[in-house]
Amino acid sequence: MEILIKNGNVVTASGCFRADIAVDHGKIATIGNCLDVEAKRTIDADGKLVLPGAIDVHTHLAMPFGGTVSADGYLSGTRAAVCGGVTTIFDYPVQHKGETIMGLINTKRRILEREACCDYAFHCCITDLNKGEILEEMRLAVDEGITSFKCFLVYKKEGMMVDDGSLAKLLLRAKELGAMINVHAENPDLIDIRTEEYLKEGKTSPWYHYMSRPEFVAAEADKRVVHWSKHLKAPVYIVHMSDKEGLEEIIKAKTEGYEIYVETCPQYLEFTCEVYKRADGRNFVCSPPMKGSESRDALWSAIKSGFIDTVATDHCPFQSYEKDWGINDFTKIPNGCAGVENLYPYMLDAANTGKISFERAVEVCATNPAKIFGCENKGEIAVGKDADIVIYDPKKEFTVSVDNMHSDYDHTIWEGKHFSGYPVTTILRGNIVYDDGAFVGRPGMGRFVKRKRY
Repeated sequence: MEILIKNGNVVTASGCFRADIAVDHGKIATIGNCLDVEAKRTIDADGKLVLPGAIDVHTHLAMPFGGTVSADGYLSGTRAAVCGGVTTIFDYPVQHKGETIMGLINTKRRILEREACCDYAFHCCITDLNKGEILEEMRLAVDEGITSFKCFLVYKKEGMMVDDGSLAKLLLRAKELGAMINVHAENPDLIDIRTEEYLKEGKTSPWYHYMSRPEFVAAEADKRVVHWSKHLKAPVYIVHMSDKEGLEEIIKAKTEGYEIYVETCPQYLEFTCEVYKRADGRNFVCSPPMKGSESRDALWSAIKSGFIDTVATDHCPFQSYEKDWGINDFTKIPNGCAGVENLYPYMLDAANTGKISFERAVEVCATNPAKIFGCENKGEIAVGKDADIVIYDPKKEFTVSVDNMHSDYDHTIWEGKHFSGYPVTTILRGNIVYDDGAFVGRPGMGRFVKRKRY
């Protein structure tokens, strides 16, 4: 055996039990009590939790946006991921006019093959149907294991938005192919109207980023997506849910039996729109923005009750000097915040402090993402699965600082956040890649995850 983890408390989405785990050839080989096997390395996990590696199904690495490129490339972003217990990331390459899905994906894969420190998959963002050619190419993408595609209902001026007709075509085509459509839901026309009014009035601070796209602007688009999904009988996955009103519509549809999946992010669970009144409010600018406390409470309630399926990060950090471009005009602030290294520690801290159960944290960060997006060998501590394992010390105290993160950004919205409990070891397919605060893996260790059809 390669690794023997002894005396740990194993956590799954359905329960917790004390057991040893033997790892061989990158897989979980045996789970049992007092295993008597020879291993190259033995880890004593007494007093610690043994968890499946998290899957962050929403990252934007090396993404061109707002006149720059997100601060974390594929190397630094995946390095940060494993240091926070994330063993698989999903990235969102954005297709533009004239580009093919596989041409874009293969370009990204060539970089990731050299640089990735964790495993990786893709949701391709579709922005142009290219006179129907993209609808045809989706079959090839699905055959290659790219089984999810994203639509923006915003970013009209940036040329990224799809209209309702294109969304309907994509939902129907995805249903036909056994794929999933992911949707960023906000109303672009209302955002443009409100933004124009605020700029004319000289209201340019980060607070007006929130005011230009408040709860009801997102809720209208959430409801529209639910409407199309229900009537076209097509499954849909709504990303970075942030508002109570839209969430309530989704919960209603889910209780009626419709296949609508919903993701939220740690920033919406931790912060409210009040951050935009801070002196450093521009650092918190992301889309959709953080909302009011009523929405935050609704999100936590939905996590506890099982109506939120996944928690991911929308990791898309920018440097502070780039955020400063909008110091006098919120429309010039690159949209995005850091999070991939903070995802699992944040949700496990919520479990360790009694807000949710550890089983629920594992479910929304690992097991559900694997099930929803067809990662057959991921998301569980079970014999035969990839040995993507995190050892978590519930007694380890940790305070986030830009200086102890493993990304390439120069600031983080999580600065000063204290966690009770923290990951101490991350194992990727039987390889120890993070140990006692240090990255010990190497670029190029990550592999492409070919996913099954929905």
